[in-house]
Amino acid sequence: MDFSKSIFENRQAKGAPLLVAHRGVCGANIPCNSLAAYKIAVDQGADVVEIDVSITKDGKYYVFHPGTEHIFLGIDRRLSDMTAEEVEKLRLLNQDKAPTSYKIPTLAEVLALLKDKAYINVDKFWTDVEGITREIRKAGVDRQIIIKTGTDEKTLGEVKKYASDFMFIPIIRKDDGLTERLAAEGINVIGAEVIFDSEDAEVISDGYIASMHERELLVWVNTIIYDERAVLSARHSDDVALTVSPDEGWGWIIDKNVDLIQTDWLLALRLYIETRKNNGGTKNA
Repeated sequence: MDFSKSIFENRQAKGAPLLVAHRGVCGANIPCNSLAAYKIAVDQGADVVEIDVSITKDGKYYVFHPGTEHIFLGIDRRLSDMTAEEVEKLRLLNQDKAPTSYKIPTLAEVLALLKDKAYINVDKFWTDVEGITREIRKAGVDRQIIIKTGTDEKTLGEVKKYASDFMFIPIIRKDDGLTERLAAEGINVIGAEVIFDSEDAEVISDGYIASMHERELLVWVNTIIYDERAVLSARHSDDVALTVSPDEGWGWIIDKNVDLIQTDWLLALRLYIETRKNNGGTKNA
């Protein structure tokens, strides 16, 4: 990836959607949001790696999804209620809830691992815009960072104050001119993450996507399923791609000419895209 160019230019040069590894690549004994998961994601061809940030009560930044301590650590306490010394003693659980040797990485460790290797999507950025921005600048990965936050006045004010140069993507179900307004306010908007529960939603229409591309903005779609009650991309999901048909799951999304696809099955999606390309860009029946 050429980070001296815009992400829009890199997407155009690739000629296929940029692939986003949700919490890295994990499974079996490799826990998500671990250094191992992020190394595997890069090795398997991730263009973007998504990370979650948690903050201890004494102000140390770790990469961990807040609120999942009972799932990935087997404890009832939040990292936000613990000290860094306590967190350092913890070890992540594997998919069978057995303890592993993998620790919770610090934000600094993850940023160092990913430096110059992939774009970095920082989730939970809004929890401490100033502090997380400081860690990012210290690591020297400014040009790789993609941030997503809410669009409330307080959060946007902090983004403008501390991180206006970072690439910014709002999460939307409707645009209603939002991306234009944010850009006018000095936010470095590079696109939108679109959520839709039907194929005829405006944010996944050919017209909307074409209008975004005319402004050199990108459209991000999630094919992950973190909760079956939360529909992110109609029925075009990782699950459908793997259990029914990759054409129905991923192919429909790719044919819409979107620019980023966030997945939990990075390698399978990458191989599917390569097969389509070898077949002249057609779907793999």
